[in-house]
Amino acid sequence: MRRRPGLSARLKLTLSYVGFLAVAGALLLAVVWMYLLRYVPDNSQGLLGISPNRYLLVHTFAPAAAVAMAFLLVFGLVGGWILAGRMLAPLTRITAAARRAGNGSLSHRIRMKGRQDEFRELSDAFDSMLGQLESHVAEQRRFAANASHELRTPLAISRTLLDVARKDPTRDRGELIERLHAVNTRAIDLTEALLLLSRGDRGNFTRESVDLSLIAEEAAETLLPVAEQRRITLDVTGGAARTNGSPELLLRVVTNLVQNAVVHNLPVGGTVTVHTEAHGDTSVLRVENTGRRLPPELVPTLTEPFQRGTQRVRADEHAGVGLGLAIVQSIVRAHEGTLTLVPRPTGGLLVTVRLPGTP
Repeated sequence: MRRRPGLSARLKLTLSYVGFLAVAGALLLAVVWMYLLRYVPDNSQGLLGISPNRYLLVHTFAPAAAVAMAFLLVFGLVGGWILAGRMLAPLTRITAAARRAGNGSLSHRIRMKGRQDEFRELSDAFDSMLGQLESHVAEQRRFAANASHELRTPLAISRTLLDVARKDPTRDRGELIERLHAVNTRAIDLTEALLLLSRGDRGNFTRESVDLSLIAEEAAETLLPVAEQRRITLDVTGGAARTNGSPELLLRVVTNLVQNAVVHNLPVGGTVTVHTEAHGDTSVLRVENTGRRLPPELVPTLTEPFQRGTQRVRADEHAGVGLGLAIVQSIVRAHEGTLTLVPRPTGGLLVTVRLPGTP
């Protein structure tokens, strides 16, 4: 939005200093007149016959007062201009950094030195904002690159299968159809996951009262056949834990966590425990599973898109697209909650979701 040019902040501050000095000088002259000159007799003998009269004092004092006022104005202009420049120097640095950021350079930092004041606080807040923006942009670029790669893979496989079928008409069409169906299903799952992740990031959903314990039971009941197939014990414990949110999205949170806990578990004899409780004004959901030991440096990356634990790709029928925990984190953040991942000393993972509770 273009605006008409106006006075700069430095010039406005300078004029303010000059105006303050002019007013102060005028008040001083008024005080001198009211409490000194007005009591001097205005006659030819003066005060007690030995002092000059008011006429002489006024005509002697007026030129000196005019010179003093002129000096104050000039001093105010020069000194005010210098002081305003020094005061606004940090703001100039912040403006230059903002312009560089607007041109796409997010790696620049102000790093203002000196004591803590309003400009230092503004500079530190701006540096923090730039750091978050740079991290967010880098994350979005990685996400776009990974999403493009993940979407390209099933499309490339489908094209290869179609090329093979076109070059070899005698090939079994049933096998080709099954493989195309599997590849297409994976592409659809990935697309739906991306849409769900985008929906969670925007936070545009209808909120209503939800009991996490009921959702946990529903998710466990849905995934119980998968757990039984893998010989994993799935338990749901705890009590009611109510919060305000989207039942559909919160069900996806619990389902993703339980599915990850079942899939990334021991080959045989593993356990998965889902616990819900209300702790003060917070509703808590914990999903704990057994499994292999996780390196501590790996855990923070699990919520990044397209990360699949210690293996990039799984080959079984429950292979995911690497968006499970990323979707969970996005939905939890949209519900103003927190997601915590802690590796268990004996192996496996403890995932804790904390959401604002309701009575």
